[in-house]
Amino acid sequence: MIDKIPKNKQLILFDGVCNLCNSSVLYVIKRDKKNKFLFAPLQSDVGKEVIKKFNIVTEKTDSILLYNPIKDKITYRSTAALLVAKHLGLPSNLLAIFLIVPSFIRNWAYNFIAKNRYKWYGKKESCMIPTPELKAKFID
Repeated sequence: MIDKIPKNKQLILFDGVCNLCNSSVLYVIKRDKKNKFLFAPLQSDVGKEVIKKFNIVTEKTDSILLYNPIKDKITYRSTAALLVAKHLGLPSNLLAIFLIVPSFIRNWAYNFIAKNRYKWYGKKESCMIPTPELKAKFID
């Protein structure tokens, strides 16, 4: 499955039962004018394939993952979020300036939010099912 990702796209893997994550995905879709991203829940088959390929310990990784098929590289946490923002246009792309901040500082804030996201934003019983209009942006 991972080999079916077009080389001109990047795959955003997210927690499919997290309300904050689902809202973030919809935010990115709305602003992805260059059609740069595809999406999949971490719980999906492609999510599991990426987790296995990169030996990601899911108990220790409470994060979005950004997979770049050209580089065959995965990025995590704040770096992934900021690299996504970089491609979204104004004003979201201005957040990429924070890439100059050391990742251990950025990830401290990211991890605090990630740790509390269910408490603050809630959790779904199952992964989001995209509407027919959004289906093309998701990979199974």
